[in-house]
This record gives sequence, C-alpha cells and structure tokens, in this order.
Amino acid sequence: MMLLPVYVAYLLGTASPGPSNMAIMGVAMSQGRRPALMLAFGVITGSLCWALLVATGLSALLQAWAQAIVAIKIVGGIYLLWMAWKAARSAVRRGEMAAAERASPGSAFSLYRRGLLLHLGNPKAILVWTAIMSLGIRPDAAPGVLPLIVGGCALLGIVVFSGYALLFSTAAMSRGYRRCRRAIEGVFAVFFTMAGLKLLLSR
Repeated sequence: MMLLPVYVAYLLGTASPGPSNMAIMGVAMSQGRRPALMLAFGVITGSLCWALLVATGLSALLQAWAQAIVAIKIVGGIYLLWMAWKAARSAVRRGEMAAAERASPGSAFSLYRRGLLLHLGNPKAILVWTAIMSLGIRPDAAPGVLPLIVGGCALLGIVVFSGYALLFSTAAMSRGYRRCRRAIEGVFAVFFTMAGLKLLLSR
C-alpha cells in the first residue's frame, strides 16, 4: 500500500496534458497509430532514463552542476520551439500540400528519437522523479522497493502514452483532424511555443 501514492502521483503527472502527450496526440491524428506508438516508446525510454538517473543518485550531481541544467533547458526549449514552428507552418498552409507533409511519417527511428529527445529535454522530469522516489523510498524501505517503483511506473507510462497513441489514432479522430487540421495545428503551435518559452525563461 505504501507504493500506491507513488503510482497515483506518477499516473496523474503522466496522464495530464504536457508536451509529450500533445506531441503523441498530434502524430496519432495526422500520421496514424504506428508512428504515434514509436514516438510514445521514445518518450517512455526518456522517462526511464530520468528514473535511472534519480535511482542511482546521478541526478543529485546533475542538479548540483547548474550549467548542466541550464544546457538541458536551452536544448529542450529550442526543441519545443522547433516543434511549434512545424505546427505553425502546417497551420498556415492550405490544401493537399500541408496534409501530405503531415501525413507522411518519418522513419521509425526518427520518431523514436524525437520522443526520446522531447522527454530528455525536460529537466523538470528530474524533479518529478525525485519527488516520486521520496514518496516511496524511506530509510526502512526494503531493497526491492526501488525496482518496484521504477518497474511499476514504467508499466503505467507504457499504458498512458500508448493509450494516447491508440485513442487519438482512431478513424473518428483522424476524420476530425482532417476537418479541423488548421485549427488543431494552430493550438499545437501555441502550446509548444508557450512550453518552449516557459522552459527557456524558467530559473
């Protein structure tokens, strides 16, 4: 039962709208299920990387080295702004040109890498995982608690991120995207711009 708050906290944080979820939604509606799942697997891998950093204590060294955090913020913020630019370019284009551009998926590896970089570029993930670990790991905790936290949260991440990919790649969602493509891409552009600027301007 002591791990229940850990799983609930991770589930709420993962399922709530954020850059990763929005990116998966956009790819699912515009490119389909398989590309969205590859992007989701990249996001999941990025989350596990941060989890392992926190679990091994390397995150404390990373946080102590302020320049590293600043560098991650800059890279992550620029990457989000690049995603905003792509969405904005699609929003202002009309007709088949924009639809073809968004509907042509990249390679599986490029989509996976995009999801991985998207999550690794968010230094707040360190703080989230640190908070999650502090909820579940106590001085009297058994040695097996740490693998249960990482493994359980990994399974929840797979369910949530894959769920976004499956839900938003349905035929109904794809039809809705085609009808409202410019408005949807405009929303994505605004969201990624705000997220990128927030990351770049945060202290």
